[in-house]
Amino acid sequence: MSVKRPTPEQLDSLAESMGMSLSDDDLAFFHAAVDGTMNAYDVLDALPDNIPEVKYPRTTGHAPGPEENPLNAWAWKAEVKGSGSGALKGKTVVLKDNVCLAGVPMRNGSNVLEGYVPNLDATIVTRMLDAGATIKGKSVCEFFCLSGGSHTSQPGPVHNPHRMGYSAGGSSSGSGALVSSGEVDMAIGGDQGGSIRIPAAYVGICGMKPTHGLVPYTGVMPIESTIDHTGPMTATVADNALLLEVLAGPDGLDPRQHGVPAGKYTDALKKGAKGLKIAVVSQGFGHDVSEPDVDAKVRSAAQSLAGLGATVDEVSIEMHLLGPAIWSPIALEGLQFQMMNGNGMGMNWKGLYTTSLLDAVACWRERADGLSDTLKVSMMVGEYGISHLRGHYYAKAQNIARQLKAAYDEVLGEYDLLLMPTLPMKATKLPEPGDPREDILARAFEMLPNTSPFNVTGHPAMAIPCGMSDGLPVSMMLVGKDYDEATIYQAASAFEGLGDWKSM
Repeated sequence: MSVKRPTPEQLDSLAESMGMSLSDDDLAFFHAAVDGTMNAYDVLDALPDNIPEVKYPRTTGHAPGPEENPLNAWAWKAEVKGSGSGALKGKTVVLKDNVCLAGVPMRNGSNVLEGYVPNLDATIVTRMLDAGATIKGKSVCEFFCLSGGSHTSQPGPVHNPHRMGYSAGGSSSGSGALVSSGEVDMAIGGDQGGSIRIPAAYVGICGMKPTHGLVPYTGVMPIESTIDHTGPMTATVADNALLLEVLAGPDGLDPRQHGVPAGKYTDALKKGAKGLKIAVVSQGFGHDVSEPDVDAKVRSAAQSLAGLGATVDEVSIEMHLLGPAIWSPIALEGLQFQMMNGNGMGMNWKGLYTTSLLDAVACWRERADGLSDTLKVSMMVGEYGISHLRGHYYAKAQNIARQLKAAYDEVLGEYDLLLMPTLPMKATKLPEPGDPREDILARAFEMLPNTSPFNVTGHPAMAIPCGMSDGLPVSMMLVGKDYDEATIYQAASAFEGLGDWKSM
């Protein structure tokens, strides 16, 4: 069976879109030439795709009704039992609904992927199952993961377990809510601007954005390869370290990975904070949207670490304030180029392409009017930056990102960790139907000033609950040197040992 060739009319239109003007003779010549060149596509079309084997049986599962989904956090319930032994034996896990689980529907928070069923397991899925975990299904995430609030998913808003009607954070909204409510032991989140750490902060759990590339992204729907991260969300520091041990390390299929050194992170849990040097970054506090009680609780947490024997100093990193501006063109132009124009995969990299997902994402063009406002505005800015500004600011932001990383690394050359609020605020009220669109959009992006810079630089960064205020969690963020997640866990475990964070 041959691959469908372009008609002369299609070829003429393609040429015009690339600035070419074809005469009738040109069109006849190129039509014949294209037809012959595409014989290679016929050969490729006849070959089976080269994708990993699915190792573990599973049920198809079902979409849960309201009675079994009070927080609206489950996207799909299913069960996949892993091996009978391993580090995660007895642990239950939910996957963010941008992670491929063969045979189980995946929507990535949108109607665009309605009906899509992956034909492979993501690398991290196989690793967890090999380690004995039981996967319980998929968690709701925000529309194509483009919101730090939990109000943009097509199934409807996810509620905060601490207060109904309040945001659970995004874009890994359901993952955070299901761990916080105790429905699962562990969850997988994704993080391009804070989407592991934001929900972790809003619902009061531990969320680790590992060093860029430490955990393979293979089989997870990308947004932009240079800021894509996936990682663990758990109720305790120990579970977080344990899950990262299972997830981390090269798979030979992810171009984000270069000489990745996985570690035995649980070995750090009993070391205590004595002797650690921690830099409290002054620019992480006092943002325009910062709440005074959040800043105060995080400073108190820093002093608690000092009480455990750590050296805690306040430092200035002025460039931290430029982080969100550097992140914006990378995220927006990058997502438009790779996730939207590139149908989720893009090109020009070696590794595993999820071709079934690529085909499913491509239909967004027929459903563009139904995209979320958060995605639409991101696409508009991104496409303008690519089409009218030549991609200049994406390129410049990537160049300046090296300076941002160097600014953090200079301080991390003297200190073991950076410390600041994960978010400048506590969970906000979910938007109501009929609220101004400007307010709904603001609830999606207002919380990013401390999280997004570390997606650009790739440093490991972890959200740790450090107190309650007005019945809602407050979270501090610890940032470490590249691939030094162990030191983050060392400090986080020591802090957790002080007692129940809810009473702090």
